[in-house]
Amino acid sequence: MNRIVSKEYFSENVVKLDIEAPLIAKSRKAGHFVIVKLGKNGERIPLTIADANPEKGIITLVIQKVGLSSAKICALNEGDCITDLVGPLGKATHIEKYGTVVCACGGVGTAPMLPIAEALHRAGNRVITILAARTRDLIILENQMRQVSDKVIVMTDDGSYGAKGLVTNGIEMTVEQEKKIDLCVTIGPAIMMKFVSLLTKKYEIPTVASLNTIMVDGTGMCGACRVTVGGKTKFVCVDGPEFDAHQVDFDEMMTRLGAYRDAEQADMRKFEQCGCKNSHK
Repeated sequence: MNRIVSKEYFSENVVKLDIEAPLIAKSRKAGHFVIVKLGKNGERIPLTIADANPEKGIITLVIQKVGLSSAKICALNEGDCITDLVGPLGKATHIEKYGTVVCACGGVGTAPMLPIAEALHRAGNRVITILAARTRDLIILENQMRQVSDKVIVMTDDGSYGAKGLVTNGIEMTVEQEKKIDLCVTIGPAIMMKFVSLLTKKYEIPTVASLNTIMVDGTGMCGACRVTVGGKTKFVCVDGPEFDAHQVDFDEMMTRLGAYRDAEQADMRKFEQCGCKNSHK
């Protein structure tokens, strides 16, 4: 069991948890994720490690309440425990000096992007971060991103903060302003990453996307996280989570992500109606 040492709300549906996990904190690298399970019969869900403090033995996870399992985790408080937490999993981000790198984040995708942007900046890259969300309240970790970026562009769908527009509009602005973009890294909703990929392909900018698919065991055995990359089947948990975005079949991935949407929504309605927000069963 892993104890929660602090909890912070970024918004009504987005929570940051600092969790005791000393071995993971010591070995984790940018791009790694963990699988979390709450309760004996809980669902196993993947969460990218947003930060780690090896000295204190703490890792940071940022969770958005989108389904039953994430809602139960978000309802936990300081002092509560995560039943099972396994990691670090996946392949770490390949870090080298590329030149100018655009980090395109959508919503809570900023959390897993933070350690990647930090590592890229430390490697000597010029890091331009684009933070995008529907509205100002959903922009997270802006100050932390400014500390590890040479430039930060904020985009909101409704224009309530920064410039009005989508993350792709921010990339277009950057393409116009920069002489050359050597790499784009994108993390966010699948539909967002799809359109980022289509745009960067037009400009011939190499692009890496960090995928967050349905997972069960996290070791490549179950096949639940399979995606098609370059016409071949890959497993996000062991081959990823990062892939060449221009080779990912995002349409297939989105179809698979929506397979359990109706059942998930029904479970969420029951959960909210019964008021059992601290149920770990």
